[in-house]
Amino acid sequence: MAFHGLDYYGIDELLTEEERMIRDTVRDFVSSRVMPSIGKHFTAGTFPRELIPVIGEMGLLGSSLTGHGCAGTGPVAYGLICQELERGDSGLRSFASVQSSLVMYPIWAFGSDAQKDRYLPEMAAGRLIGCFGLTEPDFGSNPAGMLTTATRVDGGYRLNGTKRWITNGSIASVALVWAKLDGKVRGFLVPTTTPGFTARDIHGKWSLRASVTSELILEDCVVPEDAILPGVEGMRGPLSCLSQARFGICFGVVGAAMACYDEALSYAKDRVQFSRPIAGYQLVQRKLVDMVSEITKAQLLNLRLGRLKEAGTLRPPQVSLAKRNNVAMARDIARDARDILGANGVTDDYQCGRHMLNLESVYTYEGTHDVHTLVVGQDVTGLAAFDG
Repeated sequence: MAFHGLDYYGIDELLTEEERMIRDTVRDFVSSRVMPSIGKHFTAGTFPRELIPVIGEMGLLGSSLTGHGCAGTGPVAYGLICQELERGDSGLRSFASVQSSLVMYPIWAFGSDAQKDRYLPEMAAGRLIGCFGLTEPDFGSNPAGMLTTATRVDGGYRLNGTKRWITNGSIASVALVWAKLDGKVRGFLVPTTTPGFTARDIHGKWSLRASVTSELILEDCVVPEDAILPGVEGMRGPLSCLSQARFGICFGVVGAAMACYDEALSYAKDRVQFSRPIAGYQLVQRKLVDMVSEITKAQLLNLRLGRLKEAGTLRPPQVSLAKRNNVAMARDIARDARDILGANGVTDDYQCGRHMLNLESVYTYEGTHDVHTLVVGQDVTGLAAFDG
């Protein structure tokens, strides 16, 4: 089934020619290269690694960064890349988000010239994969409580700790590990071949199955002095990376919602029950209209978010508001689409069930819905409802 992107308010007219071209190029790639096999990967619990070189060649990794082999696209174009990748699958967008926003961005923003030269061109091309080691088994929403430590040794640092729920963990060549050095959070670039470093995949997931999710174990991992990111210390480092990634999520989930709406609309127009296609019944039309309404609002919110980022005036709580709104919107739409498809919606012949399951993870990761509620709540009241 050919995909028809929803644009009820003519938002395409507000995009630049370059933004539309990039969006359409990625849309065609997802339709031709991702959709034929992504359902099988989800069922098998495998990541489509064969797509990594193509994604690299297309300039989709680190696309919003400048220099070092990166494409240097604008924020809206980057968001639209995420939108189209997640229209294929949240796992594919997660791979690109981690590579681009959580590993390449901090190297670009806080790394030394030698680190940039060593890692960024290879990562942009997809020849070197990275992962972001922040979350720990007991510290997700409160990353500042991390137990992973770094201690100084002759010629470098010794790392000890465990990270969990790490996307790309076992396929990465380098892990950006956040650890406490003398009580301050610092970032370390750890080659995954370092003695004492182990990545174990987490199995049994019913969400993000077409994505690699791992646990990282660091037991007396010794890295050289030049492994530390010199340009940042404290939680400002990882939190700034998360703001970059959340921006991409805000756009990405709109892609998943558009995929579910398009599938539900097509199905409802073809599926005949009683005397007519079910799209002709009031209750189904209300569901479809709700989808159009919510997707359109999220598209407009994203465009404004992107233009604020272009202007350099975007604030993290504004990203939190969009992440909170858009992920909840997409999750609801996926559920309604599955409902319209009836029993067929729970089979892998259709995609809405896959998106529905994936979005449960997206609702939780990179800041849960509740945590983003409190972030925005603090911003509007000036009163923190949580510690930290």
